[in-house]
Amino acid sequence: MPCPPLIQDDLINRYDKPGPHYTSYPPVTEFHDRISESDYREWARLSNEEPIPKPLSLYFHIPFCSSICHYCGHNKMVAANSERVESYLRDLAREIEIQSSLFDLDREVRQLHWGGGTPGFLSHRQSQQLMEKIARHFKLKDDGANDYSIEIIPRILAQDGIAHLRKLGFARISMGVQDLDEEARQETNPLQSLATTSTVIDDARRFGFRSINLNLVYGLPRQTAESFARTLATVIDLAPDRITIYNYAHLPHRSHPQWRGKADNLADANVAAAVLQTAIDKLLDAGYEYIGMNQFARPEDDLAIARREGSLQRNFHGHATHGHCDSVGFGISAISNVGDNFSQNTTDLDSYHEILHKQELPVARGLNSKLDDLLRREIIHDLSCHFRLDLRRVGKRWGIDFAQYFEKELRRLGDMEEDGLVELREGEIVISETGRLLERNICMVFDNYQQNQKTTGLTGKTIQRLD
Repeated sequence: MPCPPLIQDDLINRYDKPGPHYTSYPPVTEFHDRISESDYREWARLSNEEPIPKPLSLYFHIPFCSSICHYCGHNKMVAANSERVESYLRDLAREIEIQSSLFDLDREVRQLHWGGGTPGFLSHRQSQQLMEKIARHFKLKDDGANDYSIEIIPRILAQDGIAHLRKLGFARISMGVQDLDEEARQETNPLQSLATTSTVIDDARRFGFRSINLNLVYGLPRQTAESFARTLATVIDLAPDRITIYNYAHLPHRSHPQWRGKADNLADANVAAAVLQTAIDKLLDAGYEYIGMNQFARPEDDLAIARREGSLQRNFHGHATHGHCDSVGFGISAISNVGDNFSQNTTDLDSYHEILHKQELPVARGLNSKLDDLLRREIIHDLSCHFRLDLRRVGKRWGIDFAQYFEKELRRLGDMEEDGLVELREGEIVISETGRLLERNICMVFDNYQQNQKTTGLTGKTIQRLD
């Protein structure tokens, strides 16, 4: 059944607040520069000594693009010359060597993801050499059960690019469509034809990719609910396995090309909400299932199956079926999550080269999680992956009286219950159908950093994970 209409204007205005996507908790915005390479090495050592060490998830950031898309806020750069790319790949190889020495060789890689920028920018030779380097230093196993994925931009992919990527072991691809409306596409730059996207999708199916994800963006300048509905009709005809809809974030102070998009052309909160509601209704009517955080999947897709079976996870790649891994990031700005803690590489390319030339890891910042962070991480995970939270289980696992520890949070949820976003049942919090459209706002209630109450709920209360 389609979700109810998104809500009245007053609720849109009340809940229209930016917040994390909760691919991590605490959010990346809370990382600090008091985390060092030695901290990270210690976390890796301890992870090897766990009774059953976790499998690994590897992320490789390829920051290069042939041109800059105006909507994009990722860490990326135009590759002005081939030596710049080759130099980056040489240091990426150094980083692979150093990182692999920290983890036991028998720890299998369950998830592998190349993101960017666009990894499809690499030549066949470069991508093959990179994958061979990874395989020499980590335990890759392409048995059909692992999750190896790559982000591509169809317009810059070589004619035989899909066949090449499949030969490298990738089984999932994700590509950006953003919007097919001519006026809205003027804001994305550069334009990409529907025929190009369609050809890549056909090739991916022909060569046996298990899953195809298309990314759309709502809230673009000049975008309307009517124009986006036309885009959705076309995208639904392409029948991708997954569709992810991102909210356009206009942050010209962080992404200079966004200055080209005039702020007075931006959709207001009500228009953006109408666009999103149109998308939700059409995708559900077309048979897609709502996974969460504006991601949809066909019923037979692994994400939809994991959602129904209660095994869905969430990590830096979004929703996933392989979440119980230590995540290791490679390249500028890449994030690692080893044990319960986080580290992030430098975002500066010159610093990245300089540090690796000294045979050191380019750790620039991160976070050592407190017990309260871990407790709240578990709560946010359950709400975003399962749309419900078992208060008795959490209380027993952490040795707390849930109602007492989260007294203020439950009061705020009471207001959301009056608005029809959640149900506060006996021993359970359930996100309603309407509330699922605002699950990020609901998760923010338990975010100690977003609520600016970093000591609330801690004084005089001891917590301890009992597992």
